Amino acid sequence: MAVVAVIFDFDDTLVPDSTSALLDAHGIDPSDFWSNRVKSYVDGGYDPPLAYLNLLLQEVGENLPLSGLSNAGLRDFGRSLDDKWFPGLPELFDDLRTLVRDGEYRDMSIEFYIISGGLQAIIEGSEHVRRFFRGVYGCQLAEDPSTGAVRYIKRCVTFTEKTRFLFEINKGIAPSEAASQPQLVNQFKPPEERPVPFQNMIYVGDGLTDIPCFSLIEGYGGKAFGVFQQGTESAKQAFQRFLETRRVHSIHHPDFTPDAELGSILRAAVATTCSNIMLRSARAL
Repeated sequence: MAVVAVIFDFDDTLVPDSTSALLDAHGIDPSDFWSNRVKSYVDGGYDPPLAYLNLLLQEVGENLPLSGLSNAGLRDFGRSLDDKWFPGLPELFDDLRTLVRDGEYRDMSIEFYIISGGLQAIIEGSEHVRRFFRGVYGCQLAEDPSTGAVRYIKRCVTFTEKTRFLFEINKGIAPSEAASQPQLVNQFKPPEERPVPFQNMIYVGDGLTDIPCFSLIEGYGGKAFGVFQQGTESAKQAFQRFLETRRVHSIHHPDFTPDAELGSILRAAVATTCSNIMLRSARAL
């Protein structure tokens, strides 16, 4: 059975930035955190994801804003954000499933994935994610066994690290397999044995961290779409530069309703991908 994979970034793509929401809920100024504290670490040579994760963990100590924060607490917080998802979600996922199931496409299915530099525990707390998504890849924190609070960085998802997970999806490696055998992604697998070809992938992301995924998927014949917040003209201008180099197909506001630009084009992209799969199959006969 042919598989169409629709892959999303999470923060500022499906929902407003969840880490900022977590900080704000605990009395930490998100603007100061990102613009001053994280920037200071990055200026000092830290990789941006490691900068924010280290600073986050510094707030978990006793009598500090995130004191006692656990992965269970992060999942609970993620569940509280379900009513904050952008317009048209989660209805889009049902619509795309119906489109593939009820369209005139033979032996096809659709899968949804999230690849994020945000906190995986927050993402996995969402009821929407548990209902619709086959796999989630994000930053992970490990807990101190003596306190139950998060204390260590278990996995950090950097810009190019995101492409690793695209290859895992491409080769059909389940997240549970990759967790115990991370070297599996490097093993050769002939293209004809890979369950999700890159040309069957559609990627939606909002920023600079998604550029490697944009380039990889567009380069192999898939489709990549950029998302930018209304009023953030700097983000729009940056994406315009991506369009000039064909890193993304087009850019849109994060509105996934059927009549909105992004919502309608994603539905069309899935239909087109299914049609292209049928045409390739017919040509191979």
